[in-house]
Amino acid sequence: MRLIPKLFVFDEDVVPPELRAQRRLNESRVPDITHYLVENPRSYTLSAITASIDGSVIFETVADTGPAINLGLLSIGMDTQILVNDGQHRRKAIEQAVKEAHELGHDNIPVLFFVDEGLTRSQQMFADLNKHAVRPSESLSTLYDHRDDASALARYVYECVPCFKALTDLESSSLSKRSSKLFTLSSLKQASKALLGKRGKERISEPEMLVASEYWEAVCSNMLDWQDALNRKTSTSDLREQYIHAHGIGLGALGEAGSDLLRQFPNDWKKRLSRLSTIDWSRSNIKQWRGRAMDNHGKISKTRSSTILTANVIRSALGVSLDAEQQNIEDQLNS
Repeated sequence: MRLIPKLFVFDEDVVPPELRAQRRLNESRVPDITHYLVENPRSYTLSAITASIDGSVIFETVADTGPAINLGLLSIGMDTQILVNDGQHRRKAIEQAVKEAHELGHDNIPVLFFVDEGLTRSQQMFADLNKHAVRPSESLSTLYDHRDDASALARYVYECVPCFKALTDLESSSLSKRSSKLFTLSSLKQASKALLGKRGKERISEPEMLVASEYWEAVCSNMLDWQDALNRKTSTSDLREQYIHAHGIGLGALGEAGSDLLRQFPNDWKKRLSRLSTIDWSRSNIKQWRGRAMDNHGKISKTRSSTILTANVIRSALGVSLDAEQQNIEDQLNS
């Protein structure tokens, strides 16, 4: 891979988009890919770079007949321009990674070559390559990501807590009205990170995972509507329609409030969770939830301040004091 920067070029930002055959390089994406390569030198996975060759090439087959006729040696002059159609961020990240971890320079990456047939063809190639590209949902990424501690935390909690095991959608990051599930794995991940006060890629220890599963198990046992859904005494669609706790903001707020609860009451936090039953979670309780979990039109709000304000209701019920930021946001609502 040490030859990648020398072999492959891409259009500079100064070239207007109509004269380019790819998007601008987003420098902010490069460090994450670089870090991934450097941290996982023996187990990283990179998809092929797609490039167009603007110059003469020579292909020598290893056989004159049979299946091997398509196998051989492709010779490209070092002065030939090879334009990256897809993979410029991988190319830049490889360049940086090789500087940080020289051993990566001896690795290989697959490349799909096309003959350069001009700007129009290259632009069409870019459009075709990206037209049907769809990112996996955050929930599915969480399910499959075995490098990320927060994803491991979400999977652990999912496996340990019965109501999450039965009522969590592992693939979708948003639930349809008729979904039989009540939570998404992505929302469980974010709520559990908030519970442990984790940001970004901070490491999560096994004892912390145990605390998280114990907390969520206690929460579930005190959320009677969740128990009814678990025991099929009520439908999840009815809960979503009628209650705040049946949405991601409710789960996130329980994680936020739980973080303060564990810190302020390390010895009797579990006992205090019984007070969750005193909260009126009904969406019809406009006085309590408008401006917090709901906007002025009665729709669920998903902003950061909405989560804090919703968590403040839970904090109040649990006897948890507010910090300066939480109090400031509360004061703004009541002003």
